[in-house]
Amino acid sequence: MTALITRDELKTAIEQQAVLVLDTLGGEYYAQQHLPGALELVLADVEAKAAGLLPDRDAAIVTYCTGPTCPNSGQVADRLTALGYTNVRKYREGIQDWVLAGLPVTSARD
Repeated sequence: MTALITRDELKTAIEQQAVLVLDTLGGEYYAQQHLPGALELVLADVEAKAAGLLPDRDAAIVTYCTGPTCPNSGQVADRLTALGYTNVRKYREGIQDWVLAGLPVTSARD
């Protein structure tokens, strides 16, 4: 099971540029809004894109999707771990929690 990260821990890590954040929703969801600095990576693309997006297998990586009922972040985190990434955590509460807390999001249109 993937370790979890809290909103406050993630906010601090993003501010310190100490984490690679992965939006696992992709497509229009990513274009509409995503966490600051988040990269788009959906399960179907992990095999093909992980090495290029995430060359350091020991880097701190956090996956997220909409919230606790969305399986995407866990699936991508599990796949990355299986590929040898050693520091992957999941923001289980997802972007819904982030937005409800009044924290900033970015749009692909920005």
